[in-house]
Amino acid sequence: MEERGGKQTVRAVERALDILMCFAGEKDLSLTEIAARIELNKSTVHRLLATLEERGFILRNNDKFRLGYSIWELAANLTELDDPAQLLLPEMERLREQLGETVSLYVRDGNNRIRIQAVQSKQAIRRVATVGARLPLYVGASSKVLLAFAESAEREAAVQESTWPDSIDRDSYLHQLEEVRQMGYALSIEEREPGAAAVSVPIFDRNHKLTAALSVSGPVSRMSVETMREYAPQLMEAAQRMQTMMRAMT
Repeated sequence: MEERGGKQTVRAVERALDILMCFAGEKDLSLTEIAARIELNKSTVHRLLATLEERGFILRNNDKFRLGYSIWELAANLTELDDPAQLLLPEMERLREQLGETVSLYVRDGNNRIRIQAVQSKQAIRRVATVGARLPLYVGASSKVLLAFAESAEREAAVQESTWPDSIDRDSYLHQLEEVRQMGYALSIEEREPGAAAVSVPIFDRNHKLTAALSVSGPVSRMSVETMREYAPQLMEAAQRMQTMMRAMT
């Protein structure tokens, strides 16, 4: 047992879950790759993989590992009420048809954001968004939304983390977040990925607590600042409909 954040945790369980999370955005990984990602020796990782494989959470194909069928059995029991990524998918598809660009849904996990749903643009040149991708919280329109509409103490704590890059001035970033709160949306142009731009808005629950960030992204050749500002009200309308859907299900 270990004490973390006032809670007791089981280290072996944590390590097994760390292994499973390695496959967020990855299909196959080798023993060496997994061990490097979770910073454990290969013998320990091998024992954990063997247990996960026995219980069906991991499949082995020669020297590669992938998620097993037990993961999908658990996922199949998620209802739309449990899983906003499925509940909100039709509205995301509607927004994609409306704007013609890739639509993504993000949630915050510590100092990261995770893309839990995406609807790809149908255009030949488009931004491809991978579901399950874990991205840093200090760049990107959705990151700004997830921090700007969080509690003030959370915003301050996030920018004071040791992982925060020295190249991003904390005071300037906090000022940006205040502007995002006032506007109701955030923009980013080539902050994380060259040639890509995005606009993002918040989604709140019935208690006006931030639930997720809804984003539209595409190439900078189509998504200028002016275009994204024109898109912002349409994203807000979509977010409002999503909020209504979620509140109706709770």
